[in-house]
Formats: sequence, C-alpha cells, structure tokens
Amino acid sequence: MKKFVVALFGLKIWLLLVFATLFFPAYTAEAERIEAAPTPTPAATAADKTTRKTSEPYTGDLSIFEDAERAKNLQIDRVMDLLGIGEKKTVADIGAGSGWFTVRAAKRVGNEGQVFAVEINQEFIDHINKRAKSEGFSNIKTVLSKPDDPMLPANSVDAVLILKTYHEIAEPVILMKKLKAAMRKGGLVGIIDRDGNGADHGLDAATVIREMKQAGFALKGQYDFVKPDNMDYFLIFE
Repeated sequence: MKKFVVALFGLKIWLLLVFATLFFPAYTAEAERIEAAPTPTPAATAADKTTRKTSEPYTGDLSIFEDAERAKNLQIDRVMDLLGIGEKKTVADIGAGSGWFTVRAAKRVGNEGQVFAVEINQEFIDHINKRAKSEGFSNIKTVLSKPDDPMLPANSVDAVLILKTYHEIAEPVILMKKLKAAMRKGGLVGIIDRDGNGADHGLDAATVIREMKQAGFALKGQYDFVKPDNMDYFLIFE
C-alpha cells in the first residue's frame, strides 16, 4: 500500500512539472524578454565618437518632403532597384520624417514585406502612424530610435535607405555599428546626401565613406544621378 501511495505521489509531481513546463506564464515572459533584448554590438571606443560638425535634426513642417517632383528628381524607383527592394523584403527608412520614402517602400515590398520607419522625433512617428492607417498600409512599423541606436531587431533588415539624414546623425559610427548587427546577410545600405561640411545639412561623400568603413561596411557603389544639379550623391554599402 505504501509503495502505491509513493508511486501515486511521484506521478502527481511529474504531471505538475510537465504542466508547468508547457503552460507556466513565466516561461512566455522570459522568452519575450530575451527576444526584446538589445542587439549585442562591440563596445564603443573613443575613436568611434564623432568630433566633426553635425546638423541639428529637422523639426519643422513635414509638407516640405511631399513635393510632387521629388520622386522624379531623386529617381527613387531606380534607387530602390539598386538596393534590391522588392516583394517580401524588409526595409528600414532611417530618418523617415513624413514617411515619404516609407510608403513608397511599403508599396514595393507588398503585404508580405515590412518597412521600419525609424525616427528620433515622436511627433514624426505619430504622423507616420496616422499616415499608414489613412493610406491603408499594414506593413509599416514605426520605431522610436536613439541618436546612437536605430533600435532594430538583430538580423532583420534586407535594405536601408538614409535619405538626406546622415549629416544629422550625432554618433554615426556607433549607430552604424548597431545597424550592421540588424542587417541580414547580403543586405545593402543606401545613403543619399549632399555635399557640405556637416553643419549645413550636408556632408562630403569622402567623410561618409570613411565613417561607414570604420563601422564595418564596404562601399559597393557610388552614383550622382539623384538630382539634376549634381549636388546630391548616392552611396551603397554592404
């Protein structure tokens, strides 16, 4: 009789352990916590800190990004072709502003793709959320980022466009190292900017190339077709 009771007690303990393993809520919470943990990246060094001039991030009227000729002037379809943006891809629009490029990329990738609209400005994030809802885009996800971190999941992005924003990034090398951890194998980063000294809402291409190399990226292509005045350049890194 005692052996039977001991065996029955042991069976109950075993069943409780199985039940806890399968259904205990703490397991799910732990899984979510790990998934949401920051992407591990090399610690920033003194050499990674920016000492050059940068521009103040734009905080004005978003309508300036919606010029009817902008897509034609920037040849944005050709830009997306070169970045390999197509069906089912995941794209990040860093410095998304009004969401001008975000919605164009969202059309390209389709319902099975995704676009991360990355911004440090909460008002711009709110604007993009409203725009995505009103224009019927369910494949746009806004990301409130930090000046030195795009806050993107690891190994999640196929293509990135940084459109007229690189000169505003306070810590470009540190941010780009963290962006690199978010890129999938073969992913491409496109940067469109204009010549300048960093403080005048522009930055020379040579400086961008040097900083991107420091962050671990290699220059894949360099173009000057994105504006008829030849002031803008388009760089692609991998």
